[in-house]
Amino acid sequence: MTSHPSPGNRLVNLACVVGTRPEAIKMAPVIQKLRSSGWARCHVIATAQHRGLLDQALLPFGISPDIDLDLMTEGQSMPDLCGRMLPALSRAIASVQAEAVLAQGDTASVFCAAQAAYFAQIPFGHVEAGLRTHSIQEPFPEEGFRQMAARLARWHFAPTESAARNLSAEGIADSLVHVTGNTGIDALLSIVSAKEAGIAQHVGPRLILLTAHRRESFGAPMAEIFSAVRQLADAHPDVRVVYPVHPNPNVAGLARSLLGGHARIDLVTPMDYPQFTATMQSCFLILTDSGGIQEEAPALGKPVLVLRDQTERPEAIDAGVARLVGTDAARIVAEVGLLLDDSDHYGRMAAGGSPYGDGHAAERIVQILKTDLRPDLPA
Repeated sequence: MTSHPSPGNRLVNLACVVGTRPEAIKMAPVIQKLRSSGWARCHVIATAQHRGLLDQALLPFGISPDIDLDLMTEGQSMPDLCGRMLPALSRAIASVQAEAVLAQGDTASVFCAAQAAYFAQIPFGHVEAGLRTHSIQEPFPEEGFRQMAARLARWHFAPTESAARNLSAEGIADSLVHVTGNTGIDALLSIVSAKEAGIAQHVGPRLILLTAHRRESFGAPMAEIFSAVRQLADAHPDVRVVYPVHPNPNVAGLARSLLGGHARIDLVTPMDYPQFTATMQSCFLILTDSGGIQEEAPALGKPVLVLRDQTERPEAIDAGVARLVGTDAARIVAEVGLLLDDSDHYGRMAAGGSPYGDGHAAERIVQILKTDLRPDLPA
């Protein structure tokens, strides 16, 4: 005779979809909390939108995919990827009998996960909901993906009050929006103890950490960024630049062409998360077009210059811990020079603190899910 668990012991099947390195890092705390919750069975479904980078990101958290769709192929267009991803995710979600789907951020994986949940008529939870530039092309395609995912979400886990206000302005009911903090800070503080955050000192030459990979910067804007970096290295003998080069050929080839061969510019392969976190701790400042680093760096007391014209993370700009500098070489050189030469300006940016949470976002998300999916259990 087959035994069945009593209703009080029933585990809720949840599908957690990850596709890229940032998604893996930011979903890891949620996956860990769900797996230790006692009421949920968390199935990790990897689309492998970033194949090697995804595997590398999950490893430090002791997580491996339960289902690996391995969808990425060389030269694949975004429409082709989405066309393959939606049916593959639908089959995977059905195979684990998921009762809800969770995904983080604003990539094709999130967009397709939201649709797959909708077609399966099960609720979708959007982690890091409500980020907006209000310009559908910036960043492309992320702004479109996250706006469309919001139309299908049952739970909107907003990282900040500003993100929650964006959702309210779009007509999302307040009862569906939950301000939780950002799970990226949870992940960061699991690698760096809270007492170390913000006090690590650079050693030797002043280290500038560069990350640049966004699609809207391909071509001339990326060339401007790299030109600025080379000018800075030439002009400041006490500066060293480290650049973990994104594997996208639109980035890697240009980086080698414009930055290669300089004695104080290190072009390195992508780092795993603990290595990258240690580099953030030891650097003097960060140049980035990444969204997640705009959140992480202030928690470590590192000034951030954002290599974009718009950002969906205005909190760091408003707090004075980040500055939006665009991709013009002259502007980048001037802004970095100010931080290198003006210790008071540097000190104000470094001391601003993080506006993105306290490291307990995942706990709040899991508690909200428990309240809705297992209301029979004690709070």
